[in-house]
This record gives sequence, C-alpha cells and structure tokens, in this order.
Amino acid sequence: MTYDIDAIRADFPALAAGTAHFDGPGGTQTPRHVIDAIAGALSGPLSNRGTVTAGESNAEQTVADARKAIADLVGGEAGGVVFGRSATQLCYDFSRWISRTWGPGDEVIVTRLDHDSNIRPWIQAAERTGATLRWLDFDPETSELDDVSAILSDRTALVAVTAASNLIGTKPPVRAIADAAHSAGALVYVDGVHFTAHAHADVAKLGADFYSCSPYKFLGPHLGALVASPATLESLHPDKLLPSTNAVPERFEFGTLPYELLAGVAAAVDYLSNLGSRSRQASASGKDSRDDANGGDRRSRLADAFAQLEKHEDALLARLESGLAELPELINHSRAAHRTPTVLLTSPGRDMAAAYRFLAARGVDAPASNFYALEASRRLGLGDEGGLRAGLAPYSSEEDVDRLLLGLAAFLDD
Repeated sequence: MTYDIDAIRADFPALAAGTAHFDGPGGTQTPRHVIDAIAGALSGPLSNRGTVTAGESNAEQTVADARKAIADLVGGEAGGVVFGRSATQLCYDFSRWISRTWGPGDEVIVTRLDHDSNIRPWIQAAERTGATLRWLDFDPETSELDDVSAILSDRTALVAVTAASNLIGTKPPVRAIADAAHSAGALVYVDGVHFTAHAHADVAKLGADFYSCSPYKFLGPHLGALVASPATLESLHPDKLLPSTNAVPERFEFGTLPYELLAGVAAAVDYLSNLGSRSRQASASGKDSRDDANGGDRRSRLADAFAQLEKHEDALLARLESGLAELPELINHSRAAHRTPTVLLTSPGRDMAAAYRFLAARGVDAPASNFYALEASRRLGLGDEGGLRAGLAPYSSEEDVDRLLLGLAAFLDD
C-alpha cells in the first residue's frame, strides 16, 4: 500500500486553484467522489423514506448506507448513529435529554481544552438543573490535560472531553478518563470532531458513551453525527412530534434528513477507506458502502488507510516543525506528546490576523482565531484572539508546507 499524494490531490477539484490549504481543522476540501455522490442522489428519483416507490427506496437506502458508513468509521453500531445539522446542535440536543435526571448535588465535568460546543451546552444544562460544574484544566506549557481523578466523585453525572483539541491538537488519554468516570458511575461524552479526521477512531476502545463527529472535517459534506449504543439511546426520550417514529435512532432526528448529504457521507468514508491504496480508484468508479453492508471489510480498510494517513501527516508535521524551529520569533503552542498534525502559532507583538491576511494574499490558507476553543485560548494567555492555526489534511504536500514556511518567514521580515 502506497500513499500517492499526487494522485490523491488530483481527486480534489478545489486544489486546481493553486491554494495551499491549512484550514482543514475548520473543514476540509471535497474529493470528486463525494461531489458526484451528492449530485447522483439529487439527480435520481428521491423522496421521503419508504418502500413503495423508487424515490422512497433510494432515500431509505441512502440513510442506511450513511449510518453504516459512520459506524464503520468509528467502530460503532449503525443502529446507534444519529444525524444532525452539526456536532454543536447534537451536543445541545443531547445535553438537554441527558440532563433531565440531574438535580442539585449532581456534578458535571468539562475541560478547558475543549471546543465550546462541548463546554457551553453542559454549563447551561448544569445551570438549568442546579447541578455543580467542575473544570478540568490543562497545562499551557505542555498542552497536556490534568488528571481527572482529582475532581471526580460519586456525584459526577457526566464527563465531557475532547478526543483531540481543535486548537492545539492535544490528544488526551480519553480511555483512562473514561475508565475513571465509569468507575464513579458517570457517563462520558466525547467530542471526536477533530480526532476523527486524523486517527482510526474506535468508540469502544475510547470508552465513550457518546461520540460526536462532523463529516465535513474528513472530506465529507456539512452535517454532524453522534454515535452511541442503541441501548443507551433507548434510555433517552426527546420531545418529538406525535406522528414521528419513536424508534432508535430516528426518534432523535427531527424532520426530513438531508439525503443528498448523507450520500456524501457514505462516499467520504468509502474514499477514506481506500486512501493511498491502488483500490482507491475502484471505490471512485463505483464500489460503495452497500458492498460493505453486505459483508465487506471497510472497517479493516479504514485501519490500513489511517495508518498510511498518519504516516504521511506525521512526516509533514516533522517537516513543518523543523522549519518553524528556524523561525524563533514564532511560538508553537502545540506541545503535547500525543497530538494531531495541527499547530497554533503566535509571535509576541505581532497580530496573527495580519499574518493570516498576509498568507492568504500569497495563496496560503492558515486562519487566525480562537476557533471556538475560547477557554483553551484564554488558558494559553492568548485572550479571545487566539493565534494562527495550520492543520494538515490527506491532500497536504511537502510543497504546501514549504510555501507556508516561506510565507511565515516573509511576514516576519515584512
């Protein structure tokens, strides 16, 4: 199995514009295979789900394929996959349903490392129910999360933690945190949005009771997905319309699902499963998630593909960090022992938003912000401004990295 970066880049129409994209943590570019799948869903007969007409059957199959794709991607069960508009929306929804049994004396733990979408919904749920909020801090010098055991108790109802920081890339020891939380009788809600794009996720190995991800962070369309065991979902009872089904997971999905986007989700997972493989073209030419639903081994292919992807991204990250070391005016805040290929950069006395604009004018997209990781940005001493974030993606190349480094050097000399 080889990782042919030139062949992979040729699959992404957006790259023809010549821009070097480091904005993947906010949303990746889209391969032709996914674009074609979305167009194909819209161009074929399509209607509300059912079994009578071709349009109904197409919609039904599209939903089933998408659930199976997400389950294969993260090691869950298709019957436990819930789709929503975004991971933020899903966290808000589930925070309301999970917290219905909370009251004074209960406690919930959130971390300062997380995206605000896995912090604020839980803070507001605690305020609404009278539960007590506990903060799990991280060390800004090492980017490592503190030990959760210090704040866990038999009153802890839930621990919300990221599998990887979208701001600085830190991958905390989620399994150890989950084991400690479960020993205390708490549920664990894991934000896997940034993590899923860079690692072979496994919900069971992580110990997550709830795991969220966003397909547009891993080459797919804009929506969110949440994975839990069907039994866990059966224990939750959302408000819903009377005629709508009470079956899991559909009881959590309100209104008509975006079938064309779900077709794109399955296509994105198919594409990832063959990333770097000679069989990748077979996927692009017609093999889809239905083959795997009938007994294929997409989960195994995903393991192989992510091994290749991590090797590719690790090599590029080493090249990037080696170059950054030659630019001493820049501070790299991404320092954890285990992290995604994501760096957050600042330079004392310099406006990193200006660096963002400077690079953009030279065809290099590396945005500057707190990227909704507001608590993490403040803990790093960066206030609400944050820094310049550069993230690698499956289509990132050595040339891209060199262009970023040259652009940063030029900005510092400007």
